[in-house]
Amino acid sequence: MTTIEADEDDRGGWTVLALRGELDLVTSPEIRRRVHDAVAAGRHDLVVDLSGVRFCDSSGIGVLVAARRLLRSCGGRLRLVLPEAEESQGHVTRVFSALGVTRLFEVYEDVPAALAGEAPAPPPVPAPRSGTDASAPLPRPTPLPRTAP
Repeated sequence: MTTIEADEDDRGGWTVLALRGELDLVTSPEIRRRVHDAVAAGRHDLVVDLSGVRFCDSSGIGVLVAARRLLRSCGGRLRLVLPEAEESQGHVTRVFSALGVTRLFEVYEDVPAALAGEAPAPPPVPAPRSGTDASAPLPRPTPLPRTAP
């Protein structure tokens, strides 16, 4: 059974939601509820600390994308704290990078940097797979033929 724990703390106008565990199909509704509760209480600036999350699937990504959309709709901000990809907890960072969603968020290395609004960390670049040449250009996709309507 998957579990997630969420600690909430208000710091200088920001609500910090520190997550630990697995963010997946089973646990993402709890995080969605926590974000909605914060917004309903008038807290529109949110930092989600994912450094304690050891697993994240597409449901977890979806709940964070939805949170971003909700906060932006009410003039709020969402900042994420993602661990370095090299650390043992770097699974989440690799998932974000592989799916290309890191660019949607303001990503910081730690909570103090996120609260200070320092320049966000550059999007992480996944390490090349062994046996591949990282300097080789990627092939261009072949366009599909157009068909008449």
